[in-house]
Amino acid sequence: MRRNTQQQEYHFYRKPSAIAVAVGLAWSMPTLADDYTNQPIERLQVLGQQPEHHSTLGAVDTLLAQQGVDFSAAGGMSALPVLNGMMGDRIKVLIDGSDVTASCANQMNPPLSYISANQVATVDVVAGVSPVSAGGDNIAGVIKVSSVNPIFVESDTLQWQSGYVSAGYHSVNDAMLLGAGVKLSSNSVSVDYQGAYEDANSYRDGHGDKVLDTLYRAQNHALTAAWRDQTQQFALKLTHQYIPFQGFANQYMDMTDNHSYGVLARYQRQLADDGEFSAQANWHSVSHKMGFFSPEKTGMMPMNTDGDDYSYQLHWRLPVSAKDTLLLGQETYDYRLDDEWPAVAGSSMMGPNNYININDGRRLRAAVFGEWQQQSTTRWWWSAGVRYEYVTTNAGDVQAYNTMAMMGMINADAAAASAFNATDRKRSDNLLDVTLLARYQLTTGQQLQLGLARKNRAPNLYERYSWGRGTMAATMIGWFGDGNGYVGDITLKPETADTLSFAYKAFADDWQLAATVWYTKVTDYIDADVIGSFNKSGLANGQRNLLQFTNLDATLYGGSVSSVYRLADNYTGLWQLNASVSATHGERDDGGQPLYQVKPWQTELALQQQLGDWQNSIAWQWVAAKDRVDPRRLENATAAYSLLNISSRLQWQGVTLTFAVNNLLDHNYELPLGGVSIAEYKADSSQGFPQLAGAGRSLEFGVSYAF
Repeated sequence: MRRNTQQQEYHFYRKPSAIAVAVGLAWSMPTLADDYTNQPIERLQVLGQQPEHHSTLGAVDTLLAQQGVDFSAAGGMSALPVLNGMMGDRIKVLIDGSDVTASCANQMNPPLSYISANQVATVDVVAGVSPVSAGGDNIAGVIKVSSVNPIFVESDTLQWQSGYVSAGYHSVNDAMLLGAGVKLSSNSVSVDYQGAYEDANSYRDGHGDKVLDTLYRAQNHALTAAWRDQTQQFALKLTHQYIPFQGFANQYMDMTDNHSYGVLARYQRQLADDGEFSAQANWHSVSHKMGFFSPEKTGMMPMNTDGDDYSYQLHWRLPVSAKDTLLLGQETYDYRLDDEWPAVAGSSMMGPNNYININDGRRLRAAVFGEWQQQSTTRWWWSAGVRYEYVTTNAGDVQAYNTMAMMGMINADAAAASAFNATDRKRSDNLLDVTLLARYQLTTGQQLQLGLARKNRAPNLYERYSWGRGTMAATMIGWFGDGNGYVGDITLKPETADTLSFAYKAFADDWQLAATVWYTKVTDYIDADVIGSFNKSGLANGQRNLLQFTNLDATLYGGSVSSVYRLADNYTGLWQLNASVSATHGERDDGGQPLYQVKPWQTELALQQQLGDWQNSIAWQWVAAKDRVDPRRLENATAAYSLLNISSRLQWQGVTLTFAVNNLLDHNYELPLGGVSIAEYKADSSQGFPQLAGAGRSLEFGVSYAF
């Protein structure tokens, strides 16, 4: 094992991800400063890899958006990623290799909310065709975020290695952002702390109007200690998050408390003949509360959720020959959930009992995989893998607030609880993933990449076990931001996606070009069918639907082209032009109706300049009108819009100064993936359910001091 001042490198984690990013995500282009021309095929660069971002504060979606990841709007720290037109649990998000489940009926605490941008060391995005070693139980792709980054130095005593403090301000929501970190290390011990804090009011749109219920406050902390010797390394990471409040404009409820604690233990060892073994154990626990905290959206209903994730992973990397490598793994993931809504004192509808939504819910996954990689010639590289997962889910008895009939009508929730309790709720699913990845070097500057995959995802606990049929109960379920109500289905089948991905990459001294197309056919896609409707305002534009999760078949496809061109490199600096265009199409096979929240055409053009340690950028983004909308979810159409953003970054010794103006022209627009504003609807129901507005002009300042 090497001993130097650089990060200890474990190829088991890097190489498969690098290949998958190249095949599945050709949107992200490195700058021309990266030397491609001298890279042999077996040293393909990790396009998703990022340096440490101590001067970047806030939610991690800022970093992921640079790699082509879209987001469905939620709270300020809780946006849900979208890959290849699919969101939520269809994407496997791993934080330092641990699988964290969103413990909320609205997915207010998704995995990415538990880490801040300044804590990130690397990000790998694997869209569509991901190798089986990258993770299972997904059909849209894998996002790997890593913060465990031990640094060792040539010293027998523990010494100060580095530290930083960062601060930022965003004018559009008066956000104050803070970050801090320290590293201590010797030749065998490393200690690292990373912390972040953010406090924001509700942001304003392009008209200067407040976008109600978008305020939040959050803090994340992580402490990592690592030890190594000549052949092995052990790391222990402790995490804590506290979010006292977070507004969700497109949900009926808000987050009023989110406490979480996590422990990660990782052991890595070099084996004979350049082999590697790694073992990791994870525990993550969250106590989550929903209710109301702001006059911007009022109410009186509490909801309490407790979730625990337990998991371990055993991985082997075994070189079989000079050209062949075998990857083996065994993993187990055990998730447990309790979701209870306390009775409201004095309420005839929400009492006298506690509403038990999910009681002793459990989702257990056991997986094994094998993956073969071969560098057959100097031009050909391929990988084939098989992954099997056995998934079981179960939940205990439930109860409604009461069994009383209101105005002579049947108590829908009481009847649904009785039917649920009389049903055998244990379900078992067998998932078999198969992937084939191939890469061919046409010439020194041209490369073709092909990916084929069959991927599977079993239903989550809320899709399967949400049972309430009353309007109030059903509208508490759903992470789609559409104002509708959702009912689960115990008989749901797993989703199975067959994906084909093809990519072409070319580069020369002054330019780079990447293009990708992909096609996905999903059998038993989990969508929703209308089983009723409701109208709380009584107005024509106040209707929403009651939907039940169901299986159907769906088709998605899309493509993207991105390029980088070096304009000049002289006394005025390095000038570079970046351009990209992407599109996604998704529809149900039973009639071709659009799937929900599929982003329309998008183009981006950016002019970048770098002169020494001073970097500047002006970027233009255009998003087409969204007129293909889901009629079952009453999805709103949105108009086309364009945004102009400028930024500047200056590094001087240990100080980094950043300045940016986002939405420079203060354009008013609606978010195509934003869902509806329930907060606006509750404030003025005469306008129906308007689409959530995007942020207006924002002046953003930042300073970071590294020492």
